[in-house]
Amino acid sequence: MLTNTFEVLDKRFTRYAMGNVHKELLHSGTRWAEGPAYFPAGKYLLWSDIPNDRVLRYDETDGSVSVFMQNHGNHNGHTVDREGRLVSCEHRGRRVSRVEVDGSVTTLAAHYKGKRLNSPNDVVVKSDGSIWFTDPTYGIDSEYEGDRAESEIGASNVYRIDPDTGGVDAVATDFVKPNGLAFSPDESLLYIADTGASHVENGPRHIRRFKVKKGRKLSGGEVFATCTVGLFDGFRVDEHGNIWTSAGDGVHCYTPDGDLIGKILTGEVVANVEFGGIKRNRLYICATTTLQVVYLNTRAARRP
Repeated sequence: MLTNTFEVLDKRFTRYAMGNVHKELLHSGTRWAEGPAYFPAGKYLLWSDIPNDRVLRYDETDGSVSVFMQNHGNHNGHTVDREGRLVSCEHRGRRVSRVEVDGSVTTLAAHYKGKRLNSPNDVVVKSDGSIWFTDPTYGIDSEYEGDRAESEIGASNVYRIDPDTGGVDAVATDFVKPNGLAFSPDESLLYIADTGASHVENGPRHIRRFKVKKGRKLSGGEVFATCTVGLFDGFRVDEHGNIWTSAGDGVHCYTPDGDLIGKILTGEVVANVEFGGIKRNRLYICATTTLQVVYLNTRAARRP
C-alpha cells in the first residue's frame, strides 16, 4: 500500500512509487535549499543554501551534515562532471566554476561577448564534456541571493561551454527566465524550464523540449509540460526517460510523453532534486528549508 508521501494521478505511477515507503527528513534550517549534486565515490550529497551563502554536505554513511563551502559566491545549481569534479553556478560570483581535485577553483564562464553573465542558475554536463547552463537574473534582482545589478547582456539565455576551446555560445535566446535543465537518457533531447511567471504576469511556467543537433545546437523548443502548482525549477530524468521535477507542492513525475502521472508531496515548495544512493534510486529533494529523501522503484538515467 502506498503511503501519503505519494499522490497517484495515473496508475502508471504505481510502477515507480513503492509500498510502505515514506519520505525522510534529513536536515532542516536552510533558507532556500537548491542545487543538489551526488558524489557516488564519497557517498555524499552537496547542496546549496543560497541566501546563507553556503554549500552543505550530507554524508550517507553516518547521516551527518557539515558546511562544505561558506561565503563563496552564493552558489545555486551544481552538477558533477565526467571526472568527478563539482561544477557550480554562482549567483554573486556571476560565473560557472569548477572545484579541481586539489581544491582550487577554476572559472569556466563569466562573460558572453565581453559582457558579464547575469547569475548562472543551473548546469548539466554532456557526455562529450560540454557544459550547458542557464543564466536568468535571479541573483542580481535583489540583495537576497547575490548582489543587485543591472543585466549587462540584457537577456536571459541558455549557454554551452565548448570542452575543447572553452568558448561560450548562446544556444537558446527566446526564454524569459531559463532555469532547470536536463538531457534525455540518450542525450538526443534537452529539457529546459522557463520560470518567467516570476517576472511577467501570466508568463511561462513550463518545461520546453529541444532536439539536440550534432551535439551542440538546439532545434524545436515546444512546450513539454506546464506546471499545475507554482513553478517548475530544477529536475532530473530517470532511466525510463521520466522527468522528476520540482513544483509548488512537491515533486511532479512526467512521462516522456508529457503526462503528469504522480507526485511526491513534501509540505514545502521544492527547488530541485537529485538521484543518489548506491543504486541511484534515492531521490534527494531540496524543499525550501529542508533536505528530504525518498526511495523510488527507478533510478537515475545512466550517462552515455
